[in-house]
Amino acid sequence: MQYDNVNRRISHSAPSYFPPALLGCSLVFMVQGFYSASDDVVELNPSNFNREVLQSDSLWLIEFYAPWCGHCQSLTADWKKTATALKGIVKVGAVDADQHNSLGGQYSVRGFPTIKIFGANKNKPDDYQGGRNSQAIVDGALNALHTLVKDRMSGRSGGSDYSRQSGGGGGSKKDVVELTDDNFDRLVLNSGEVWLVEFFAPWCGHCKSLEPEWAAAASAVKEQTKDKVHLGAVDATVHQGLASRYGIRGFPTIKIFKKGEEPEDYQGGRTRGDIIAGALDLFSDNAAPPELLEILNADVLKKTCDDYQLCVIAVLPHILDTGAAGRNGYLEVMMKMAEKYKKKMWGWLWTEAGVQMELEASLGIGGFGYPAMAAINARKMKFALLKGSFSETGIHEFLRDLSVGRGSTATVGGGALPNINSVEAWDGKDGELPVEDDYDLSDVDLDDNFGKDEL
Repeated sequence: MQYDNVNRRISHSAPSYFPPALLGCSLVFMVQGFYSASDDVVELNPSNFNREVLQSDSLWLIEFYAPWCGHCQSLTADWKKTATALKGIVKVGAVDADQHNSLGGQYSVRGFPTIKIFGANKNKPDDYQGGRNSQAIVDGALNALHTLVKDRMSGRSGGSDYSRQSGGGGGSKKDVVELTDDNFDRLVLNSGEVWLVEFFAPWCGHCKSLEPEWAAAASAVKEQTKDKVHLGAVDATVHQGLASRYGIRGFPTIKIFKKGEEPEDYQGGRTRGDIIAGALDLFSDNAAPPELLEILNADVLKKTCDDYQLCVIAVLPHILDTGAAGRNGYLEVMMKMAEKYKKKMWGWLWTEAGVQMELEASLGIGGFGYPAMAAINARKMKFALLKGSFSETGIHEFLRDLSVGRGSTATVGGGALPNINSVEAWDGKDGELPVEDDYDLSDVDLDDNFGKDEL
């Protein structure tokens, strides 16, 4: 069999497709690539990445950048200096992820510049978290190299479970679901989920070339689609009934299966980046919009902001100020934006003004100007505030700017998520003014001259 038999379930930890820089750069510069052949920095792209990095035994330090990113421009001189200092010791590379976004998407790059360390397990690089000057980067690289050497001396390889057949894999074959005459209907047709299925023949040269790309794409899609899009493979020379059912005449043939629809031919490219992009588009097209949650306790805020790359939080006016109709209008605007940006896989939250005052203070909302909106990157503890109108147009402009790195950001007050009060969920009704006690004035003596002016 070309692929190992695996459990069909697929998990997720990151957002849907590779977006441009998010909360990374606040200025946009139209600049071309930063590095040339005369530099010690190796320019990497989809054509050479597998050969240079994944099949290499060397430790690699790789910067993912965008030419228009101001922070990336500032890093360039230090990155070149780092590459020269580490020449012959650690490989230093750079990927223009704006041009080669398939590579950025494969390694879950969400902001620029992102630096990753490719050590023993090239398919699970570590994020570099140190300073952005040459000395700090060199120190970080040498520490990683020290760890790599210790692991090799102790017999540990880094825990990689990825196959390197067919020239270097870059993904795990176990993430490709082996489909057969016996399990196809149960796993694919009756699952209600989206499947990309490759029909192959073991003797087919094009199938062998596709194998590492398919495996790499399966690993990336597994990570990014929350168990909703699957990549499978059918050995059509063994399971001829399936091949006949779907009219397979050549190899490899890739078909898309969606709930309640006739299968269709996949028309995209055959590189891992193309396959990942196609799978994520399918995911976006078929995914339900994210849930809009009221912040009822600390767990709601923490889970949403931890699970998603960005959590969008609205602070809505008090129910007495808007009534149920007004509040539902604001919530409807948010749901439309959640639908529009569902490919980003962000979390969406709301609370009533004055209920979570520490949250408001940490975001600089401060008791006025409702409705308000903030977007938080909990990994970086950075946030941006909506400056325009709380409308579809205003929110779209706000989120669009964040998506391309134009949004100005600040640090969350206190550098951590604030304390959250536990509250009851809104009941969907209009608010009621508090009822005051009635006083019986029948036994109160009033002055006959009460209300008359005395001179």
